[in-house]
Amino acid sequence: MDRNILRACREDPRRTSTDIQVSVTSPNEPVPLRRTIIRRLQVAGLHGRRPVKKPLVSLKNRKARVKWAKQNLSWRPREWANHIWSNESKFNLFGTDGIQWIRRPISSRYAPQYHCPTVKHGGGSVMVWGCFSDTSMGPLKRIVGTMDRYVYEDILENTMRLWARANLGRSWVFQQDNDPKHTSGHVANWFRRRRVDLLEWPSQSPDLNPIEHMWEELERRRKEVRASNANQKFAQLEAAWKSIPMTVVKTLLDSMPRRCQDVIDAKGYPTKY
Repeated sequence: MDRNILRACREDPRRTSTDIQVSVTSPNEPVPLRRTIIRRLQVAGLHGRRPVKKPLVSLKNRKARVKWAKQNLSWRPREWANHIWSNESKFNLFGTDGIQWIRRPISSRYAPQYHCPTVKHGGGSVMVWGCFSDTSMGPLKRIVGTMDRYVYEDILENTMRLWARANLGRSWVFQQDNDPKHTSGHVANWFRRRRVDLLEWPSQSPDLNPIEHMWEELERRRKEVRASNANQKFAQLEAAWKSIPMTVVKTLLDSMPRRCQDVIDAKGYPTKY
């Protein structure tokens, strides 16, 4: 019975104790209690955990990710120089989208100091677009309303390109993910007209993009600061973005070989990054 319980859990980690109870019960054996099943799983080191959320990666995506990682595994800082890393991100005015944890005594769940305050409709948010390179932090652009291909083209033309030419000269490579508005024909025509070199990018690969960790760095720097409205929030984000030291950028870019190796070791599946 003990082996059957463990086997049922390992075959499908999402099975509940009730599901396992049903699957291991037979007419010739007594029905194990749910708490017995839970205890046997805990003894075997199979505790209940919150699963990490990662992008869905198809077989095609996995092959493309491994291929890209192998092609760029041997790149050093010299090869990554003059690459512009870009993406968009949302920042809430109040609270966070992530899981928050607290430590509290038993039977004190509803004590005010252990509450997680919320406001109606989430309190609003600010959407921003940002970029950076190995030489400097790029601009942080606020996105008002829906970001479509026309808004994205305007950012590329009047924000990104001006900054890139002033800081990187004429020789640089632009990175973007495969969001539909990024890969639309309208935007592709802009890249051709402006003769911008694009870094080939595998789909479903936020773990390969160091700017994802830059957003986390920005969130940490403004975590304890409250904003009363969207304009104030963006001003705080912009100031914090400009204050991020280049040592953070260097650390992120130095991690690229490790990111590539982890993708190869994981056979294209999402990694810890």
